[in-house]
Amino acid sequence: MKGMRAVTIEDVRCIARSLPRSEEHLIRGRIKFRVGRIVYLAFSRDGKTMGFAFPKEWRAALVEAEPDKFSMPDAADLRYNWVCVRLMTIGAAEMHTLVTEAWRMVVPAGVAAAHLDGAGPVAQVPKRRRAHARK
Repeated sequence: MKGMRAVTIEDVRCIARSLPRSEEHLIRGRIKFRVGRIVYLAFSRDGKTMGFAFPKEWRAALVEAEPDKFSMPDAADLRYNWVCVRLMTIGAAEMHTLVTEAWRMVVPAGVAAAHLDGAGPVAQVPKRRRAHARK
């Protein structure tokens, strides 16, 4: 886009590495970020496209609305909550939103809330006790 610097993998790394529980991995020659075992960001081998966690129910509308920017995942990945974006078509602010929202889909709600509310390092949230059913 005119006047906009293309987003790079390094730009995305800065955001993804700052998110609690996010880990970077090199898997089959591709850079991926995940929380636990769940991948929420992955780059194409050439670094031009980023796949990210996104609700399946909304991705067709997203791709139809901006087909020059977004694309459907490969056929093998259609079963996942996933969509792809061409990095050269987005700016830093949009990238930040896409990365943060993808991360939010895979991290526990309490972790996301603590981080996004600016509470600093995430404290362990005590688990609620279940009420025992009476016999």
